[in-house]
Amino acid sequence: MNKAIKSLKLIVVLVASIAMTSCVQDDDYTIPNSLGDEENEALEELLATGSEVSFETVKAMYTEGEFIEPEDTNVYVKGYVTSSDRTGNFFKEFFIQDSPTNPTSGLKVILNQVDTYNQFNLGREVYISLQDLYIGEERVGNGVTTIGGGTETDQFGTTVTSLNEIQIRQKVLRSSVTEDITPLNIGLTAINGDHVGLLVKVDNVEFADDEVGLGDDPNVLNYFDPTETFDTKRTLQDCGGFTYPEFILETSSFSSFKNEKLPTGNGSITAVVSKTFDGASLVLALNTTDDVDMENPRCTLLDIEDFEVVFNEGFDSGLGDWEVINTLGTQDWYASSYQGEGYVRGSAFDDDNIVEMISWLISPSIDFDANENERLILQVADAFSNGQPLKAYYSNDYVSGTNPDDATWTEIGASEISALPENTGFFNNVYDATGLINISMIEGDAVLAFVYDSDDATVSTTIDLSNVQILAQ
Repeated sequence: MNKAIKSLKLIVVLVASIAMTSCVQDDDYTIPNSLGDEENEALEELLATGSEVSFETVKAMYTEGEFIEPEDTNVYVKGYVTSSDRTGNFFKEFFIQDSPTNPTSGLKVILNQVDTYNQFNLGREVYISLQDLYIGEERVGNGVTTIGGGTETDQFGTTVTSLNEIQIRQKVLRSSVTEDITPLNIGLTAINGDHVGLLVKVDNVEFADDEVGLGDDPNVLNYFDPTETFDTKRTLQDCGGFTYPEFILETSSFSSFKNEKLPTGNGSITAVVSKTFDGASLVLALNTTDDVDMENPRCTLLDIEDFEVVFNEGFDSGLGDWEVINTLGTQDWYASSYQGEGYVRGSAFDDDNIVEMISWLISPSIDFDANENERLILQVADAFSNGQPLKAYYSNDYVSGTNPDDATWTEIGASEISALPENTGFFNNVYDATGLINISMIEGDAVLAFVYDSDDATVSTTIDLSNVQILAQ
């Protein structure tokens, strides 16, 4: 059996068990006849006889190992359309997410049909009957989980192919519901592969200086470069403190807005998270330029000269006054050094196994009333990355030497930490700085804590924390 692509005739035992417990009663939905008799009857039949599975279960159908064939498998996934081909920026595809608000997962659907924006309009609730369909990738290795109607194999591997007209009519069923999709508000640097297919809104962004006439070339560029064949990548930048974190906006040569000028100001953009054709990079893709609101003045980077270093720990002399306390497992943070560079290391890898580990690295007490507008910067190196185990917190009521679980903790820096580059290889001793983490809300005496959490022995990335620095104005 080809394990790259799995026919949905073959479903894991887990899916069968989920199906038994997640049946949707047909009286939970009202399906109006205006959908058309055939589609109305097909959806009513699916809701009455089928069983709903989650997006993550659908993704597991592609990634997990051996499958079995249960009897009378009839499962479906429900989602909400996040993309629109009305402007031509999407072609023979649409994305769905698992909820109209606060989504957690997205899927791609490829179909041999154009101008789908009326049938599968933005926010439309759709039900996809998965029996006899296929889950895989449209291009080998691009990492985008896709629902298709068949498979094909070439020298690179096996991929899914588009749903045909009959499959679209029989398998991709609409309800009468069209929800208002609330974009997931997220920082530019926090976007990752888990967000593919989601409609997101990013604030405080602008196009790069050299693309809006502020570089060596005074011309403001269009969304699409006429010298390109298929897609043009334009650089979005975020005022991330002292530097400009960047992200790609990709525009198709078939888009109706391709000749529009890029906006020159700062503001927000609402778009679908996708990937380049080869899967090498995450990108944003617009449904329409109406979702670009950049009328504000361009931002100005912070100047390091305007800040004072009020706290600096480089661990060059070991742990010093810092505490290490484990609340799960025996692996813990420990101090070390390499070529004169001090650091504190955490890893949940032990003797060829990933182990349970929650280890707290807790600072001495810091007076946060002594300064204003504090910002935290961390210098972090990693190796053998298979996930991000590092989390940061502060507490005003932690008592030194006690169980951290007995104190009140507030998480900080989640997006800045998640945006750190990942090193899946061996140690390269390259330390990356987080963006400025806002800690100006902390008052009084408080401690900082950096927690290594192996997430139930699923993450074992080696984390080296070499510097903790607090800046203030």
